[in-house]
Amino acid sequence: MRPLANESHPDRLLIFDTTLRDGEQSPGCSMREDEKLRIAHQLAKLGVDIIEAGFPISSHGDFRAVSRVAAEVEGPKIAALARAKEEDIDCAWRAIRGAKRRRIHTFLATSDIHLACKLKITRTQALEQARNAVAYAKSLCDDVEFSPEDATRSDVNFLCDVLAATVEAGATTLNIPDTVGYTTPAEFSEIITTIRARVPEHATISAHCHNDLGLAVANSLAAVAAGARQVECTINGIGERAGNAALEEIVMATRVRSDRFAVATNIRSEEICPTSALLASIIGFNVQPNKAIVGRNAFAHEAGIHQHGVINNPLCYEIMSPESVGAIVERLVLGKHSGRHALALRFEQLGHRLTSSELARAYESFIELADRKKTIYDQDLLALLPRVQAQVATSWTKQGIEHAI
Repeated sequence: MRPLANESHPDRLLIFDTTLRDGEQSPGCSMREDEKLRIAHQLAKLGVDIIEAGFPISSHGDFRAVSRVAAEVEGPKIAALARAKEEDIDCAWRAIRGAKRRRIHTFLATSDIHLACKLKITRTQALEQARNAVAYAKSLCDDVEFSPEDATRSDVNFLCDVLAATVEAGATTLNIPDTVGYTTPAEFSEIITTIRARVPEHATISAHCHNDLGLAVANSLAAVAAGARQVECTINGIGERAGNAALEEIVMATRVRSDRFAVATNIRSEEICPTSALLASIIGFNVQPNKAIVGRNAFAHEAGIHQHGVINNPLCYEIMSPESVGAIVERLVLGKHSGRHALALRFEQLGHRLTSSELARAYESFIELADRKKTIYDQDLLALLPRVQAQVATSWTKQGIEHAI
């Protein structure tokens, strides 16, 4: 499905990127002010709809970084996070008011364990605090998002009461966080369906999923299928503990499986890998090799049967092209599982078209080498060639002598 420019279109899925806020909270992933700005400019180029630039009240440095992103980055809305307190909301507003398009994102926990053990307030007090916070934020900014922290461990009836109250107070987006990565796709789908049925429809429903059980993307997609039209995610899935839902996986899942997800994003998918690489270089955290979409092995093939299929038609083993996500890859990885077709093609790419006899000899030598060495480089193949050609020439000479005799 092609991107939809109109954010209010019922089939438009808004991408709320929180790499600079929730992502940066991941241990070891903090960024300097100039680094945040570089990432924000790249996120704008990628085409995200909302950039959550930070949590301004958390530090003077974060306030300055959010203010610079708001003033210098054009295109996406710039959001700032605030607890459900007037001083937080004031600080968030001061940080983002320089943006052409802006949003205040305020939150308050709604689960009983958070209310009793962390906030030490009753449900009634929480509902009132959430309503008042949203109303105050609305008096400053037209676009207000409210998140009931730990929503998936909250009583669903109380959760809906709080959400209804915040919509009445002016919230335009209701974000449903799986704060501790507790829910499952079927359960989260039920929660989203219940909320949509019981809360006024003019607010956008959003999903924010953590990956503690490895289900962040699956849960986000379940929410989309149930009617959520915003997802909160991060580049490379960085975030607290096991991380957040990965932007690249959500976007490409909805694009590749548009038959199952009738939504479209505004993401320029060819910027996905460049964005991933920029973030990794800044925070010093490389993604795992087998990471979906952006891992270095995402489009690599070593098994001979796979290599043969890819040589004939990449669609045999690739559901998207590397070019579609901006990946520059060497598809065929030569190792002990590789077949003759891949070896022949690699020699041809290196400028050597082998005869059938040369290929047979080269393959024997290659497998012998691959059993001893994990990585086979082009220079290794070129080093094999003189010996292979000599063996073939000797073989032909012997056959000629035997034939003459």
